[in-house]
Amino acid sequence: MATVTFDQATRIYPGADSPSVDKLNIEIADGEFLVLVGPSGCGKSTSLRMLAGLEEVNGGRILIGDRDVTHMPPKDRDVAMVFQNYALYPHMTVADNMGFALKIAGKSKSDIRQRVEEAAKILDLEAYLERKPKALSGGQRQRVAMGRAIVRQPQVFLMDEPLSNLDAKLRVQTRTQIASLQRRLGVTTVYVTHDQVEAMTMGDRVAVLKDGILQQCDAPRHMYDHPNNVFVAGFIGSPAMNLMTVPVADGGIKLGDYTQPIEREILAKGGKEVVLGVRPEDLEMSDSGRGLPIEIDVVEELGADAYIYGELPGSGPTDKPFIARVDGRVPPKKGEIVHFQPKGEHLHLFNLETGERISG
Repeated sequence: MATVTFDQATRIYPGADSPSVDKLNIEIADGEFLVLVGPSGCGKSTSLRMLAGLEEVNGGRILIGDRDVTHMPPKDRDVAMVFQNYALYPHMTVADNMGFALKIAGKSKSDIRQRVEEAAKILDLEAYLERKPKALSGGQRQRVAMGRAIVRQPQVFLMDEPLSNLDAKLRVQTRTQIASLQRRLGVTTVYVTHDQVEAMTMGDRVAVLKDGILQQCDAPRHMYDHPNNVFVAGFIGSPAMNLMTVPVADGGIKLGDYTQPIEREILAKGGKEVVLGVRPEDLEMSDSGRGLPIEIDVVEELGADAYIYGELPGSGPTDKPFIARVDGRVPPKKGEIVHFQPKGEHLHLFNLETGERISG
């Protein structure tokens, strides 16, 4: 087992105007499960491939334990990678696929068989060892790819969107299995996904990237409650946080005909306007008719809860509707105008110009 360190790691593709990964700094503890997440093109897979040795590092360095592996070939890094498309050999059995790397390394047949059987037992693949990949389901193929990584007993597991080819139900089931397996094995793991729900449910810590730049690296709960900037606030959470520009009033911020009290030292960090972020579950319907007036377009009933999607009257259509969670047994009706007030202890305020968090 080992720690992993990205120290100002940078990757610039030939002909590119800007780095795909720009001075990435992350320290990953021994045995930690770190998830790299972000939209397409943010640099998360490039970062993983730099660690694997599949992409050149143009600046900074990467360490595994105390070893500087920045310019070391992949085979000498003692890492095992699980790819998005599984990358199994179609003509080999499950057992041969899982043991192939050990065979190349010159291990004895008995040692290979022992390690393959141990991994198959962990992954519930014992009944499939003599089958070919074409005779397996997507979830089973994914577990074979995991088994191939496990038998190598590497210092670091690298996983590049391994669940993206599975259906929704199987993804939920398999992500639980992967997280449980990682905790049992205790192997340092770096996992890439574009699915922020996957990131929040699996990782000990989550690193959010945008345009090759690390935005925040934190425990999932702390990131949810204290996003560093507008991008992280809007990206983390499902449904997404509501973000809106609001004017600063005397002693607070103006929400419709209602002033939400805010401490003066917080408001002093913004300007005449700030960006307000409030999660759907942190809004309350106002019986007094004061607050943000929202015209309801869609009511999504989920049983105990319901989500309403709407917009501020007169604001015009936007690509991001206003979302609030309400009581699923007595939800408002489509077309109604309902007033909402945020819960004061769960407000997120950001500087309008920089996008940086200004609230505590």
